[in-house]
Amino acid sequence: MSKRKLKETSGESAECISQVQKILRERFCHHCAAGKLFGMEQQYRHLLELLKRTTVHGESNSALIIGPRGSGKTALLNHVLKDLKEMKQVRETLLEVHLNGKNPFLSGLLQTNDRVALKEITRQLQLENVVGDKVFGSFAENLAFLLEALRKGDRSSSCPILFVLDEFDLFVHHKNQTLLYNLFDISQSAQTPVTVIGLTCRQDILELLEKRVKSRFSHRQIYLMNSFDFKQYIKIFKIQLSLPAEFPDEAFAQKWNNNVQHLSEDKTVQDVLQNLFHHTKDLRSLHSLLMLAGSAVTVHHPLLTAADLQEASRQHSTDSKANIVHGLSVLEICLIIAMKHLNEVYDGEPFNFQMVYNEFQKFIQRKAHSMYNFEKPVVMKAFEHLLQLELVKPLERPSVRAQREYLLMKLLLDSSQIMDALQVYPNCPTDVKQWAASSLSWL
Repeated sequence: MSKRKLKETSGESAECISQVQKILRERFCHHCAAGKLFGMEQQYRHLLELLKRTTVHGESNSALIIGPRGSGKTALLNHVLKDLKEMKQVRETLLEVHLNGKNPFLSGLLQTNDRVALKEITRQLQLENVVGDKVFGSFAENLAFLLEALRKGDRSSSCPILFVLDEFDLFVHHKNQTLLYNLFDISQSAQTPVTVIGLTCRQDILELLEKRVKSRFSHRQIYLMNSFDFKQYIKIFKIQLSLPAEFPDEAFAQKWNNNVQHLSEDKTVQDVLQNLFHHTKDLRSLHSLLMLAGSAVTVHHPLLTAADLQEASRQHSTDSKANIVHGLSVLEICLIIAMKHLNEVYDGEPFNFQMVYNEFQKFIQRKAHSMYNFEKPVVMKAFEHLLQLELVKPLERPSVRAQREYLLMKLLLDSSQIMDALQVYPNCPTDVKQWAASSLSWL
């Protein structure tokens, strides 16, 4: 009987853990609209009111949502659309057209010119069958048909249409900005209710618009900046990790949420979060950290610990270039150290292979008893390998006549990255480590 009870308990526990993992995955990976918005209540009200005027009262409009990557532009729009569709008078009528991918987790950047964008608009408005092969005719015919279809409508009988232009700044570079001009032109007219919403991370976006396009834009701009302080960041951390009230197992949810509260007060966890907060306030980075920590949750380890978050932070902040350095040969490491010293001597000025080779030779002469002296062609080959790994970058395009030894280069690693990589480099010769750590006095 006791064995059976134990089996049932472990089964329930496994079910709970599965539910927890599912909730956390949806929150951190899918950025679902069911989550919460942080620090953008005013912008939310502004955008909701704008779209409500289009969908309910038939007003045409245009606006730009501007903010750095990860500031929540797409999340804000998704929340507004979700709440808008819950209104009875909106649910059946609103037509949405998403350019550059409706799903924000597609890489976007799909509609590379106006012709492709127009085909996508006609596809999303389900107009292909209306005009047969004509949709796939010339760009001018497609545009004329679309404009005619939109202009035939009126406020009372037409479905409102919402155009969402993700990566709006890329549409600006399309030839003559024809699509933008016509979309903004329609949004200024009193025919079919049309709202154009652009999402961009460029602060100077209005400067990129042509004069005729700018004159038709409403100049409504919604700015998103992650303006919360560290106390609010800790609060966001708690909210993002807490389980909802409707979680099936109330006792486990209470236990989990209490643990999250303790974690938020833990000094070690606060240090981890403070490091991330000072690096970036981007909530995607927080989600990424919490996703790594959450993946440690299992039946045998049901609650998160400070150690899990520390390990997640270590994985999250792993330097990819430092990882490449771990796989280099000792000769290549020596060349990188020579470049590091050249950077210190010449205050970051560019160098060439010959200068690096001379530095390396100085080191070899001082440590002839412990280091093997490589031939110049071998050293050149090692230098070219660093170039292929993009740890070194040429400042100019190599010409046919230019000698490889004298091409100006720049090191793409800083001193701290090199020193950190050397600390964990397997079997690194002591002389090489000392050379890396030495000051300029040996020159």
